[in-house]
Amino acid sequence: MGAFRYEKEAGNWKWDIPEYYNIGYDCVDKHAEGKDKDKIALLWENEKGDTETYTFSEMKRLSNKFGNILRDLGLTKGDRFLIRLPNIPAFQISFIGGVKIGAVPIPSSVMFRGHEIEYRINDSKSKAVITTARFADEVRKIRGNCPSLKHVIIVDDPGKDDISYTDKMAEASEDLILEKTKKDDMAFFCYTSGTTGNPKGAVHLHRWVIGNDPSVLYWQDGKKDDIIGHTGDLSWIFPLGNGFLYVWRHGITTFVYDGRFNPEKWYHFIEKYKITNLASVPTCYRLFVTIKDAENTFDLSSLRHCISAGEPLNPEVIKEWKQRFNLDIYDGIGMTEVMVYLSNLKGMPIKPGSCGRPQPGKHCDVIDKDGKPLPPGKPGMLAVHKSDPGLLKEYWNKPDKTKASFKGDWFLTGDVLYKDDDGYFWFSGRDDDLIMAAGYRISPFEVESALVSHPDVLEAAVVASPDEIRGVIVKAFVILHDRTNATEEMVKILQDHTRKVSAPYKYPREIEFVEELPKTQSGKIKRKVLREQEKEKKLGDRNL
Repeated sequence: MGAFRYEKEAGNWKWDIPEYYNIGYDCVDKHAEGKDKDKIALLWENEKGDTETYTFSEMKRLSNKFGNILRDLGLTKGDRFLIRLPNIPAFQISFIGGVKIGAVPIPSSVMFRGHEIEYRINDSKSKAVITTARFADEVRKIRGNCPSLKHVIIVDDPGKDDISYTDKMAEASEDLILEKTKKDDMAFFCYTSGTTGNPKGAVHLHRWVIGNDPSVLYWQDGKKDDIIGHTGDLSWIFPLGNGFLYVWRHGITTFVYDGRFNPEKWYHFIEKYKITNLASVPTCYRLFVTIKDAENTFDLSSLRHCISAGEPLNPEVIKEWKQRFNLDIYDGIGMTEVMVYLSNLKGMPIKPGSCGRPQPGKHCDVIDKDGKPLPPGKPGMLAVHKSDPGLLKEYWNKPDKTKASFKGDWFLTGDVLYKDDDGYFWFSGRDDDLIMAAGYRISPFEVESALVSHPDVLEAAVVASPDEIRGVIVKAFVILHDRTNATEEMVKILQDHTRKVSAPYKYPREIEFVEELPKTQSGKIKRKVLREQEKEKKLGDRNL
């Protein structure tokens, strides 16, 4: 294979998606029935140090059993069930077993409270929930409020009204007749929260896995002998794809950790499991680089490729990673509805801070309010062409939301970007995050990147804050490496620093030092929460 040439690869890409296609067969069974049957599919470890390994043939057998369990419970093609599991092997087993029979798994964070679970069950009319004893109480609290919910399957220690996963798996047959699903059949939901209203169920089809081949082949640079390590929770779509389904489609081994993220522990995992490809989020990369001398303390020689998504990664972190580990971090941008479609790719020059270019096979552009593509340098809405096979089919039971998310032939992502003359895309912010101050349109991400480039700053979040004179001002919430440096003098130092490394009008007129920032499960900063806090604090009753 010769040197990567973006224009050639993008121009030659052709989709080849068969009419009849099943995610479960493609990601597990085809390997189990061929020469890779004894290849390790999953390496697993938890916080206590327990470890397990599973081959593709074992995954076929176990997922067949779970598919039979669901069938015996009455679930058929199109029926939904909620997965409320941490990063344990039962997650992969239940997901694959479900899609094999045409049932529709709905990955769900174990952090959700009762009312959040209740909404998802009732909105999707899920018939079953699979969870563990530790996370079952929130389900039991709302079980009586969910008419469609017939079965609660507990992986470890079931109660008297629950179904024992262990017992059922012991009894279930290893032989399963796969549902003959089509590429456009519903495969799974992922719920995504917008700025207003209830979460929306993004419905993905079986074709979704193949529709993201460019992600694993080009962005992730996945090779047959790689070992992929993703730091995220499988209930989020980034690790669900790049740490599980996409890579299993190509017969690649994955490592999954059940426990809180710890940068030193993950350096240890890279060393222990010879991880070749690391997938993570900006928050984790920022924590990785806080570990002094990690490049000499740990044997990281196996690591050859790193990707980041969730939010754009600050250029300073990309530069430090390259300096210390002699590795690039390939940044990408995506969302629950279409996953990562725009990214930096190996073999393509990296512009630190840029989101890169559309992956081969992906058709993206920056458009105006009328759906017309904008010229380089002009910010607008990032859009993905509706023909993309990795794009959601619809928002479940929300036709108005589905309709509003399309403009002509384009799906609207809600992200504001611009293109440069070389075709690289640059992130400005979510449409509702952009700050209009003193006549300027200010990207919070650009100010955050300026702040994080100061050696004392670990993380920063920037929002518009009400101001009697100016209407709104730029305010920064900052986490320092050393909390004792949180002084008025540091405020002035950071303000001066921001003026020097970015346009002076962007500097934060207010800086508040905090110990943590509100974030989504995927690591995205909840700027909306900070904006609302500022409105409440400064406007009080006037905000009502």
